[in-house]
Amino acid sequence: MPRPDTELTESEWTLIKAIWKSEPCTAPQIQQKLKGETDWTYSTVRTLMDRMVAKGLLASEKVRNLTVYRSAITRAQAQRSELLYALKHAFNGALTPMVQCLLDSGELSSDELSDLETLIKAKKKGAKKK
Repeated sequence: MPRPDTELTESEWTLIKAIWKSEPCTAPQIQQKLKGETDWTYSTVRTLMDRMVAKGLLASEKVRNLTVYRSAITRAQAQRSELLYALKHAFNGALTPMVQCLLDSGELSSDELSDLETLIKAKKKGAKKK
Protein backbone atom coordinates (compact mmCIF):
# COMPACT_ATOMS: atom_id res chain seq x y z
CA MET A 1 0.00 0.00 0.00
CA PRO A 2 1.50 3.37 -1.00
CA ARG A 3 1.92 6.11 1.53
CA PRO A 4 -0.73 8.80 0.94
CA ASP A 5 2.01 11.43 0.64
CA THR A 6 4.03 9.58 -2.01
CA GLU A 7 5.04 11.96 -4.78
CA LEU A 8 5.94 10.55 -8.18
CA THR A 9 9.06 11.64 -9.98
CA GLU A 10 8.85 12.71 -13.62
CA SER A 11 10.14 9.29 -14.68
CA GLU A 12 7.58 7.54 -12.48
CA TRP A 13 4.80 9.60 -14.05
CA THR A 14 5.97 8.57 -17.51
CA LEU A 15 5.98 4.92 -16.50
CA ILE A 16 2.72 4.84 -14.58
CA LYS A 17 0.80 6.55 -17.39
CA ALA A 18 2.02 3.84 -19.78
CA ILE A 19 1.23 1.13 -17.22
CA TRP A 20 -2.32 2.43 -16.65
CA LYS A 21 -2.94 2.12 -20.40
CA SER A 22 -1.71 -1.46 -20.71
CA GLU A 23 -1.80 -3.23 -17.37
CA PRO A 24 -1.07 -5.94 -16.54
CA CYS A 25 2.23 -5.57 -18.35
CA THR A 26 5.91 -6.46 -18.34
CA ALA A 27 8.97 -4.22 -18.34
CA PRO A 28 9.82 -5.10 -21.99
CA GLN A 29 6.28 -4.13 -23.05
CA ILE A 30 6.56 -0.76 -21.31
CA GLN A 31 10.06 -0.15 -22.66
CA GLN A 32 8.74 -0.81 -26.19
CA LYS A 33 5.70 1.40 -25.60
CA LEU A 34 7.94 4.30 -24.47
CA LYS A 35 10.55 3.85 -27.20
CA GLY A 36 9.61 7.04 -29.08
CA GLU A 37 9.19 9.05 -25.88
CA THR A 38 12.35 7.99 -24.01
CA ASP A 39 15.65 6.34 -24.81
CA TRP A 40 15.44 4.07 -21.78
CA THR A 41 16.93 0.61 -22.02
CA TYR A 42 15.17 -2.47 -20.70
CA SER A 43 17.35 -2.44 -17.57
CA THR A 44 16.47 1.20 -16.86
CA VAL A 45 12.74 0.50 -17.17
CA ARG A 46 13.02 -2.65 -15.05
CA THR A 47 14.99 -0.84 -12.33
CA LEU A 48 12.51 2.05 -12.22
CA MET A 49 9.55 -0.32 -12.09
CA ASP A 50 11.15 -2.37 -9.29
CA ARG A 51 11.74 0.83 -7.32
CA MET A 52 8.09 1.76 -7.85
CA VAL A 53 7.13 -1.64 -6.41
CA ALA A 54 9.29 -0.89 -3.35
CA LYS A 55 7.55 2.50 -2.96
CA GLY A 56 4.13 0.85 -3.17
CA LEU A 57 3.23 2.47 -6.49
CA LEU A 58 3.20 -0.82 -8.42
CA ALA A 59 2.49 -4.44 -7.58
CA SER A 60 4.37 -7.27 -9.22
CA GLU A 61 4.08 -11.01 -9.50
CA LYS A 62 6.20 -13.71 -11.11
CA VAL A 63 4.47 -15.64 -13.87
CA ARG A 64 6.81 -18.38 -15.08
CA ASN A 65 9.95 -16.47 -16.02
CA LEU A 66 8.28 -13.04 -16.38
CA THR A 67 7.52 -10.33 -13.86
CA VAL A 68 4.07 -8.88 -14.44
CA TYR A 69 3.32 -5.39 -13.10
CA ARG A 70 0.08 -3.65 -12.16
CA SER A 71 -0.52 -0.21 -10.70
CA ALA A 72 -1.07 -0.12 -6.96
CA ILE A 73 -2.42 3.44 -7.06
CA THR A 74 -5.18 4.95 -9.12
CA ARG A 75 -4.85 7.95 -11.37
CA ALA A 76 -6.97 9.93 -8.87
CA GLN A 77 -4.64 9.00 -5.98
CA ALA A 78 -1.57 10.06 -7.95
CA GLN A 79 -3.16 13.33 -9.05
CA ARG A 80 -4.32 14.12 -5.51
CA SER A 81 -0.84 13.48 -4.14
CA GLU A 82 0.71 15.73 -6.78
CA LEU A 83 -1.82 18.48 -6.14
CA LEU A 84 -1.35 18.35 -2.37
CA TYR A 85 2.42 18.48 -2.85
CA ALA A 86 2.09 21.64 -4.98
CA LEU A 87 -0.36 23.15 -2.49
CA LYS A 88 2.01 22.49 0.41
CA HIS A 89 5.27 23.52 -1.24
CA ALA A 90 4.34 26.22 -3.75
CA PHE A 91 1.48 27.86 -1.85
CA ASN A 92 2.33 27.10 1.80
CA GLY A 93 -0.93 25.20 2.13
CA ALA A 94 -3.09 28.16 1.13
CA LEU A 95 -5.79 27.01 -1.31
CA THR A 96 -7.13 30.42 -2.38
CA PRO A 97 -3.84 31.67 -3.92
CA MET A 98 -3.48 28.34 -5.72
CA VAL A 99 -6.96 28.58 -7.23
CA GLN A 100 -6.34 32.25 -8.10
CA CYS A 101 -3.14 31.24 -9.90
CA LEU A 102 -5.05 28.65 -11.93
CA LEU A 103 -7.77 31.17 -12.77
CA ASP A 104 -5.18 33.78 -13.77
CA SER A 105 -3.48 31.32 -16.11
CA GLY A 106 -6.22 32.10 -18.64
CA GLU A 107 -6.34 28.50 -19.79
CA LEU A 108 -9.79 27.69 -18.39
CA SER A 109 -12.70 27.38 -20.79
CA SER A 110 -16.15 28.68 -19.91
CA ASP A 111 -17.27 25.05 -19.51
CA GLU A 112 -14.49 24.42 -17.00
CA LEU A 113 -15.42 27.58 -15.10
CA SER A 114 -19.06 26.44 -14.99
CA ASP A 115 -17.97 23.03 -13.73
CA LEU A 116 -15.91 24.69 -10.98
CA GLU A 117 -18.86 26.87 -9.98
CA THR A 118 -21.05 23.76 -9.76
CA LEU A 119 -18.47 21.98 -7.58
CA ILE A 120 -18.17 24.99 -5.25
CA LYS A 121 -21.95 25.34 -4.93
CA ALA A 122 -22.28 21.64 -4.11
CA LYS A 123 -19.50 21.90 -1.52
CA LYS A 124 -21.19 24.93 0.09
CA LYS A 125 -24.49 23.07 0.20
CA GLY A 126 -22.82 20.12 1.89
CA ALA A 127 -21.08 22.38 4.42
CA LYS A 128 -24.38 24.07 5.38
CA LYS A 129 -25.99 20.71 6.23
CA LYS A 130 -23.32 19.88 8.82
